Amino acid sequence: MRKIGIVVESNDGEIKKSALGLITAARGTSHDLYALVFDGHADIYFKDLSDCGVQNIIDIQFEADNGDLNPELWSQAVVAAVGHFGLDTLIGLSSPVGREVLPRTAARLDAPLVMDCTQVRLVDNTASKPLYSGKTIGTVRLSGSPVMFGLRPNAYRPSRAPEQAKTVTLSVAADRRPRLKVRALRRQENGVDLSEADIIVSGGRGMQNGDNYGILQACAKALGAAVGASRVAVDSGWVPHIMQVGQTGSTVNPKLYIACGISGAVQHFAGMKTSGLIVAINTDSEAPMVKHSDYAIIGDLFEIVPLLTRELNKKPVR
Repeated sequence: MRKIGIVVESNDGEIKKSALGLITAARGTSHDLYALVFDGHADIYFKDLSDCGVQNIIDIQFEADNGDLNPELWSQAVVAAVGHFGLDTLIGLSSPVGREVLPRTAARLDAPLVMDCTQVRLVDNTASKPLYSGKTIGTVRLSGSPVMFGLRPNAYRPSRAPEQAKTVTLSVAADRRPRLKVRALRRQENGVDLSEADIIVSGGRGMQNGDNYGILQACAKALGAAVGASRVAVDSGWVPHIMQVGQTGSTVNPKLYIACGISGAVQHFAGMKTSGLIVAINTDSEAPMVKHSDYAIIGDLFEIVPLLTRELNKKPVR
């Protein structure tokens, strides 16, 4: 019986939806799932994890201050869990946290790791991932034990498959002199985790300045969406880097991506091409984003987006 470890990420005492998607990706009849929880909230997460199909919840307790904030200590804990429970596969998110933890863990275990996967097949240890700035999809087969996969957030949607889970505490004696020390984490005000968003409204060069992003904020509020940006908007100082979508920003997989005034350079497209539905609003009918979109509106975003917002805010007629 295979034993698969899931690196569970959370935010403000709540499991990330994309982390629950990892469980959906890992489920199968020939293996048991072990959810590795790092923030001391295993009891709070019990129902969500067991409803998604986890049989074993590992409540990791650090023998060090701020261990739950330190990727160096997290990787030590994952290695300890692999040895203690005999895990032969590890799955985590290709998120900012995952990109810190998973490579460190792979180095400690001398294990093969493939990141940024859009699909995994545990029956033969293969994964699909974009290559060459998203121009093609490659299939990678891993061998050895354990094998490790980092999945794009929202690559799999959570689904129910209830199990009778049990919780086990694992105490980790971390290195008293870790190479990395984390004193505190400070979240940027109004920061949004784009990788978790189901709907994203993004703006590019066509926004002209930072003040005009208020138009997108209003539309996003009406849609229940997050607001993103292209690299040119970030480099111009209009919006912070936390909003950037693309190769050097966040890789996103929303159900709906609305690109406003974005030309669609290959670097940006690589970060959002797996969106469920792409809508482009642009004055240039020949823009790459228009050609790659499912639907395109050729026109002035400063007219179209406010009109869309007004329609979305209308109360339904009874």
